[in-house]
Amino acid sequence: MDNPMQDILDRMAKLQDQLEDEIGKRRAAFRYRLDNGRVVFEAEARKRHRALRVRFWAFLRATRPLVVLTAPVIYALIIPFLILDLFVTVYHAICFPVYGIPKVRRRDHVRIDRHHLAYLNALQKLNCVYCGYCNGVVSYVREIASRTEAYWCPIKHAARINGAHARYAGFMEFGDGEGFEAGVVQSRNRLRQEE
Repeated sequence: MDNPMQDILDRMAKLQDQLEDEIGKRRAAFRYRLDNGRVVFEAEARKRHRALRVRFWAFLRATRPLVVLTAPVIYALIIPFLILDLFVTVYHAICFPVYGIPKVRRRDHVRIDRHHLAYLNALQKLNCVYCGYCNGVVSYVREIASRTEAYWCPIKHAARINGAHARYAGFMEFGDGEGFEAGVVQSRNRLRQEE
């Protein structure tokens, strides 16, 4: 039996692989490689990057004053991000083994590597560490939340939602009461087969 949603998901996975291949080609163009997860630039590329760096004070002088004044607001968000990270990590460590849900590898989501770019000044590097951490935590939390949803309530919403996670297409249809119990079992089995 044909499954149009699965066909679409398969095409999306192939497109994602093609995108990753293109990103890999650009790595070569920008003269770096990954050695055991660590970025290594060619010497000439590092030298060129250092020459492109905008010095800290020049960078600050070129920044609008209102942007500088908003810095405490954006950096204050580190507190809820740290709290979210802590609570979700504890939930993940305690509950996933009990439910039999495969663990999420944090390093697949939280990447802090842009501070190695020699063309960034100290403030830009700090900003990149901050964004890498916060966006990584959001990705990590989303993956944990999607696995939790697939385990407990794999039902589509009645109305369209933007940015649904990858498992959402395999969820049961809204209103399918007859298929609910079997659908939960199927969703849990699919989830346990991951990784």
